[in-house]
Amino acid sequence: MSQPPSISIRANLWITIPVGALIVAIITSNLLLLNYVHVFTSILWTGTDIFMAIILGPTLRRVSITTRKEIISWLMPKMLFYMITVSSVTTTAGYYLAEKMGLITFQAPIIYWMLAVLIIVTVMFIQGMGLLLPTNLRIYSELKKIEPDFEKIQRLTRRYVRVVTIQAVMQLSIIFIMANFATGLTL
Repeated sequence: MSQPPSISIRANLWITIPVGALIVAIITSNLLLLNYVHVFTSILWTGTDIFMAIILGPTLRRVSITTRKEIISWLMPKMLFYMITVSSVTTTAGYYLAEKMGLITFQAPIIYWMLAVLIIVTVMFIQGMGLLLPTNLRIYSELKKIEPDFEKIQRLTRRYVRVVTIQAVMQLSIIFIMANFATGLTL
């Protein structure tokens, strides 16, 4: 069995693809590319949260500690870069897209929906940087120990899955609002 990867940008160079696409979309003012980058990274972000909450979390609870350790130790170094990249690109592309579409306004009812999205995204950012990222790092560092504390890892993982589930619900709320923006704001 090979060693799990360490946390390094070098092992995650793929992050240059969505970041590069975002930069090109912003610099060229290409509305279609900007929309594509926003929607695609949103799908990746939301899909990952739903997958983690509904499929991976319950599966990990039912496998042996050894299997769980191996899966998590391979997954965490990738997830650190993956989630930060897709969430940052999604949010940044969303801002520029809203600006291009004239949605950054103080006119009712648009302002209320934009504020709702802003509040949800802010809560998600705080959860991501304040809970999920540190939890990922704590789990990863615990797994690197010669004798990891599996009870601690289980506690951290349960909290992680709960927060990811909450994030998935918030993302579905944002999708509801965005779908209405995309189809003419019938809210």
